[in-house]
Amino acid sequence: MKIVAEKERMDAEEIRSLVAKGQVIIPCNKNHKALHPSGVGARLTTKINVNLGVSRDWKDVDMEYEKVRSAVEMGAEAIMDLSSYGDTRSFRRKLTADCPAMIGTVPIYDAVVYYHKPLAQITAEEWLDIVRMHAEDGVDFMTIHCGMNRATAARFKQNKRLMNIVSRGGSIMFAWMEMTGNENPFYEHYDEILDICREYDITMSLGDACRPGCLADATDTAQIEELITLGELTKRAWAKDVQVMIEGPATCP
Repeated sequence: MKIVAEKERMDAEEIRSLVAKGQVIIPCNKNHKALHPSGVGARLTTKINVNLGVSRDWKDVDMEYEKVRSAVEMGAEAIMDLSSYGDTRSFRRKLTADCPAMIGTVPIYDAVVYYHKPLAQITAEEWLDIVRMHAEDGVDFMTIHCGMNRATAARFKQNKRLMNIVSRGGSIMFAWMEMTGNENPFYEHYDEILDICREYDITMSLGDACRPGCLADATDTAQIEELITLGELTKRAWAKDVQVMIEGPATCP
């Protein structure tokens, strides 16, 4: 908090008060030793986040490391590792070992790569194990798609969209629920995820799985129902001393 206060030219007590109210977050995993903390939220300067990572279409890990270095040199405060191919864990661990910027990930992407098996065969326990693994690796914030549950998915099917689900994580979880008939494990076992976040001091980035991809789909039933759920999940996180930010709102009129 003192480091963030100095960066923002504010009093440390002001920062503490804003964090306590949930209006400012300081993503700071205890295992990210190279981190130079930054605050995100009300009354603070705007932060720059850079998305990168290896994929089937781009497998050059050295180039991704170079992008990270360039981004930090140009002033980026956060790196979002969206890797979805190859040895994702080594790449992630190198980031948290060397990079002073906040590191974020989307565990749902990594699970599909890590387990090397059909989506429907991934168990609820395995989804949670990926979250714990990212926590142990030093990730400061995670996008968790826990707001779209079975009830929201049912509403989504009743109210057809022009552009369907445009969230990658959201489409993966929707497909998994449809294939297995099970509840979203991130929603069903939310308290367990909060315990992991509290243990490592990770910020929850609540993913907007039902965000609209065009004006015609904006503020439809699925989006609003998910937002209400995310509000409830935010309060549950605060009750366990876990910091939260909420994704969105995507395309809006």
